[in-house]
Amino acid sequence: MKMLINVPETVVPDALRGMAAAHPELTVDVDNRVVIRGDAPVAGKVALVSGGGSGHEPLHGGFVGPGMLSAACPGEVFTSPVPDQMVRAAAAVDSGAGVLFVVKNYTGDVLNFDMAAELAEDEGVQVARVLVNDDVAVTDSLYTAGRRGTGATLFVEKIAGAAAEEGRPLERVEAIARRVNERSRSFGVALSAVTTPAKGTPTFDLPPGELELGIGIHGEPGRERRRMMTSGEIADFAVNAVLEDLKPSSPVLVLVNGMGATPLLELYGFNAEVHRVLAQRGVPVARTLVGNYVTSLDMAGCSVTLCAMDEELLRLWDAPVRTPALRWGC
Repeated sequence: MKMLINVPETVVPDALRGMAAAHPELTVDVDNRVVIRGDAPVAGKVALVSGGGSGHEPLHGGFVGPGMLSAACPGEVFTSPVPDQMVRAAAAVDSGAGVLFVVKNYTGDVLNFDMAAELAEDEGVQVARVLVNDDVAVTDSLYTAGRRGTGATLFVEKIAGAAAEEGRPLERVEAIARRVNERSRSFGVALSAVTTPAKGTPTFDLPPGELELGIGIHGEPGRERRRMMTSGEIADFAVNAVLEDLKPSSPVLVLVNGMGATPLLELYGFNAEVHRVLAQRGVPVARTLVGNYVTSLDMAGCSVTLCAMDEELLRLWDAPVRTPALRWGC
């Protein structure tokens, strides 16, 4: 496989150096693998820290900045960051108001963030944690016990980040984050396998003319494999799977997310089909976001995330945000 890299061993630090050059408003510690908003710590403000394996960009480093994350910890490709990164990030952004860890439900992330929370608390940092587990495709997978954390991570980080920006105390920011997760569901589809820099070949076999329904963001197996379907047929399957579990009684926030190698031309076409299914099911749409936000390196495919909104969540979603990957209202 051809990749725009030097050597697999330096993919993450090389990317961090490039990020630092492109975004001087951030503090990028390449050696310690931490991305921090440049004005941290912000007096009186709860800090949000997240992280995970690299390869899902812009998640999480691209979501660091006013209105969203205070810091992000990138691990090696598809590998959890280590507790020392998280403790260092928490210490750098804590203003005394406490830190919320946003954790995707993958075994390594959960264990390492739990350990980091204990270490940070030993150093006098008040820490709360919220677990994102929005994927309806499978109950357990190669990487998790329980549902995987996928697209709803963006919703949690944005909406809880807006709550923190307003100066809300830690317990209220945590409650908002949990509410967003509880009201969100996702479903992903792969049209091609993912290739990691270290392996250099696809991580699983997906023959031409077939697709995998219900994948995770590391290329984990899904619910089933089928012959290739049209955009409309995929939308029918994915949106109905989400709605059967979520059963929203209010307008929804929609994320149509690309997995890394799917062009916007296809994503916008797929978004039209998603809106068609929602209209047929009588589900009103409050807001829509389309693009590559929670990716899986070079995988072709998409995911759909829906969050049942209320007035407060919608206001916090619309609040100003200024990060490399998400920016409006400022």
